[in-house]
Amino acid sequence: METSTEGAAVGRGGDVAPVTAPVTAPVAGEDAAGVDGTAEAVAVGEDAATDSPAAGATGAVQAAVVRVIPPTSLSPSRASDFMQCPLLYRFRVIDRLPEKPSAAATKGTLVHAVLERLFDAPAAERTAPRAKSLIPGQWDRLRESRPEVVELFADDPEGERLATWLTEAEQLVERWFGLEDPTRLEPAERELFVEAELDSGLKLRGIIDRVDVAPTGEVRIVDYKTGKAPRPEYAEGALFQMKFYALVVWRLKKIVPRRLQLVYLGSGDVLTYDPVLADLERVERKLLALWEAIRQATESGDWRPRPTKLCGWCDHQAHCPEFGGTPPPYPLPVGAGESGGGAQGRMGPD
Repeated sequence: METSTEGAAVGRGGDVAPVTAPVTAPVAGEDAAGVDGTAEAVAVGEDAATDSPAAGATGAVQAAVVRVIPPTSLSPSRASDFMQCPLLYRFRVIDRLPEKPSAAATKGTLVHAVLERLFDAPAAERTAPRAKSLIPGQWDRLRESRPEVVELFADDPEGERLATWLTEAEQLVERWFGLEDPTRLEPAERELFVEAELDSGLKLRGIIDRVDVAPTGEVRIVDYKTGKAPRPEYAEGALFQMKFYALVVWRLKKIVPRRLQLVYLGSGDVLTYDPVLADLERVERKLLALWEAIRQATESGDWRPRPTKLCGWCDHQAHCPEFGGTPPPYPLPVGAGESGGGAQGRMGPD
């Protein structure tokens, strides 16, 4: 769906004036299946757990045939994975190895949901107490949609750690009110799924936390971060995701966003950047080079680990050669992996 050209004027200090643009329905987070162009495992034939006639008179179980589709698109998260470690990209995108839920990431998901839902209320009612009151209900919804997050507190029978964790989420939500004034914000879009296809055929996909659009058509892209702001020397890496989104918006709307804004709830900082077309062209060239490297690795099966201090937090050490592990058998044939086709560009729910 197209973004509205009506919205909120970007003002000093990050405030915006009221707008009349419609709001989109929420969609799944960026790591949801399909958003990141992940490979899909498709079972065909009889269910492996079914004793069917096809299994024969002995009742032997017919094995499912799994078809793994090479990646066909790129999101900021998966681009960052490959830049961090090509083998990590393979584990997540090609092999689809399971990962344990993270307390920090789950808290981020919860806070994002609260900030999105707060804008359902009239402007005057968007207060910190109301926002914090949304947390229990959104936590219940998160547990229903992603039952695996319950494992985070499986060893907390008295609920003490959960209570502390929810209090921390409340603190993050409350801190936001010192950084932005939601009574003066009327987002044009929230949790906006975007997809565009470059001339090369590469699809870029992602979900933008918030889009503010001025009556004059100027666009501001906003992303909430529940961690702390990076040191200045690492700011460029933090802006990569935002420039990625700006590139997609430019490709879809032929509009260079006026401002990119990262709101760090963990430290109470706001990082802004005003891009120009040359920035987006550089990002596009970088992504094309990155995708070529991904394509070559997909076709050759050569996914090399890149050890860093982040390895200590990786869920896949048991499969990583750097830790004495062995990756799963490569599920794609050598020489396969052409990108799929598709319609040119989308902007709205997946």
